[in-house]
Amino acid sequence: MKKILIAFFLLAGITTYAQEDVKVEGNTVTIKESSPVWPGCDNKADKDGCFNKMLMQHVKTNFKYPKNDKGEYIRGKVTIKMEVNEEGRVVVNSVDGKYPQLNAEAKRMMEAAPKMTPGKRGGKATAIKYTIPLTF
Repeated sequence: MKKILIAFFLLAGITTYAQEDVKVEGNTVTIKESSPVWPGCDNKADKDGCFNKMLMQHVKTNFKYPKNDKGEYIRGKVTIKMEVNEEGRVVVNSVDGKYPQLNAEAKRMMEAAPKMTPGKRGGKATAIKYTIPLTF
């Protein structure tokens, strides 16, 4: 009787705390992770490819080249570290580049990205981090 109760509670505990998109086989635990989805990419087969395409289109249409004191356009490289948070908003963590004006414009441009469907890990919304190098 004691063994039956222990088996019952063990089985009930396993099924009660099971998570969506989590697979356990022996000593291996696999958690399914999905990337954020850019608006308009919901019905595409290659959502990651669509995300990259739409991100580059966003950069092309929203980036405004800043000018220096002489009135010349500033060009250079920047590295943007950002994340798409649990609500689907872009949060820029840091922008590294040689020119402060270029860094500020890159940050403004990335924060102007539209709200997305957030990435998921184990069926729950989670922040997904990106590092994007850009040359302007």
